[in-house]
Amino acid sequence: MMHTVSSARIEARISPDLHAMIKRAAEIQGRTLSDFVATATQEAARRTIEQNEIIHLTMDDQQRFADALLSPPGPSPALRRAMARHDKILRTT
Repeated sequence: MMHTVSSARIEARISPDLHAMIKRAAEIQGRTLSDFVATATQEAARRTIEQNEIIHLTMDDQQRFADALLSPPGPSPALRRAMARHDKILRTT
C-alpha cells in the first residue's frame, strides 16, 4: 500500500550570496536545500507565532491573574449602568 505525501510549493527570490550561504549550511548539516529551508522556515514560523500568541508572566503577575480568576471583583458602577441600560432596551423591544 503506497502513501502519498501532499506538499505545497513556495518560491522566493533571493540574492546569489544568500543562496550560496543557505546551500552551504544545508551541506554542512547533510541535508537537501529544500529540507534545510523548510525546517528553518518552520522553526522561524513557530517562534514568531509563539512570541505573538503566548503571554509570558512573571510569578507575581501569574499570582495576580490566578487571584483575579478565583476571586473576581464585583461589577463597577459603569458596568452596572451598562447592564441596566441593556436590561431596559431588552424590556422595551
